Amino acid sequence: MALKTINQRGHLAQIIPSKIVCIGRNYVDHIHELGNELPDDMVVFIKPNSAISESLSSFHQEPIHFETELCFKVENNQFSAVGIGLDLTKRGLQSKLKAKQLPWERAKAFNGSAVFSEFIELPSDSSSDKFCFQLTIDGVLAQLGHSDLMMYSVADIQSAIAEFLTLEDGDIVMTGTPKGVGEVSKGASFEVKLWTGIEYDSFEQLLSNTKTAEPLWTQSWLAE
Repeated sequence: MALKTINQRGHLAQIIPSKIVCIGRNYVDHIHELGNELPDDMVVFIKPNSAISESLSSFHQEPIHFETELCFKVENNQFSAVGIGLDLTKRGLQSKLKAKQLPWERAKAFNGSAVFSEFIELPSDSSSDKFCFQLTIDGVLAQLGHSDLMMYSVADIQSAIAEFLTLEDGDIVMTGTPKGVGEVSKGASFEVKLWTGIEYDSFEQLLSNTKTAEPLWTQSWLAE
């Protein structure tokens, strides 16, 4: 499955990831939300290209849960573009697999388990950018995240992955989800927004800033 990238001149190109590298348990409040333990090391798992879908499913053998994540596209071993992804999860199955200490792939890597916005090419001097993103469902705020709230920074993630895995051009890295995950309801309208350059002072201030600042872009899906 191909994804779309918009460069700094507004030109659209398609990319075909060979894989999606996902970081789990990267927000403390989300870890507590699901009753998990703080990890001693970065949690990493992989979704195949076949997981990518343009549509948002609410059911795949069982109800599906959403996790909204800041994502980066790889080019020349660097994060070259930014977007938002929905890591779709079979929560019931995942809980059973975790209880038996088994891998998560059946709950995380199934067909249609990754939905992405368009990716916006990063300027060459954006290494210090702050990234903020949100998900609203039927106009109600469901998730609000900021790169400063991640346990592992964008640079830490890129460095840690490079220690054991080759990232090829077009690959996508999903950096984890903040609190607020939940079940996808059929017919619900999902809308994501992304901002750059918004500082994080407090959750309340961040919420206020997102109401007045112009997002880099907005994208939406209707759950099927």
